[in-house]
Amino acid sequence: MSSPKAAKSMAAKAAAATKSSRKPAVVAKLKETATRTVAPKIKTPQTGLSADAIKLASEIEQAFKKSDDAISEEAMQALMSALCRVYAAQIENGRQYTPIPEGQVVSPTGVMVTASGLLKAANLAVFELGMWQSWTGR
Repeated sequence: MSSPKAAKSMAAKAAAATKSSRKPAVVAKLKETATRTVAPKIKTPQTGLSADAIKLASEIEQAFKKSDDAISEEAMQALMSALCRVYAAQIENGRQYTPIPEGQVVSPTGVMVTASGLLKAANLAVFELGMWQSWTGR
């Protein structure tokens, strides 16, 4: 739970559990969950194409700090298209992860601008996204 509201809710549950007759282990688990924001992930060594992609992402970030024109429109579209296809295929094949790791510095506005652009490029409306999410549970 990464939102302040969710953390506050968990803290309230932990406080209520302390007052109730729950076992101490359950109370300790609720308190631990309420204070933890992001579970540490074990990093696996990246090789081959994955290592190249991580290096490219870093290079793009560094170049973008110097100039908004660091990457062409065509290059951005090619990368975004490839990443959308790969991510969708992996999720369809049972993988379960988000396209941006927890704790990554991407503003909510940036996510919404990108999501809006992707929907527009595919000629989809937010309503259709909502319907699809309710049907698939994603």
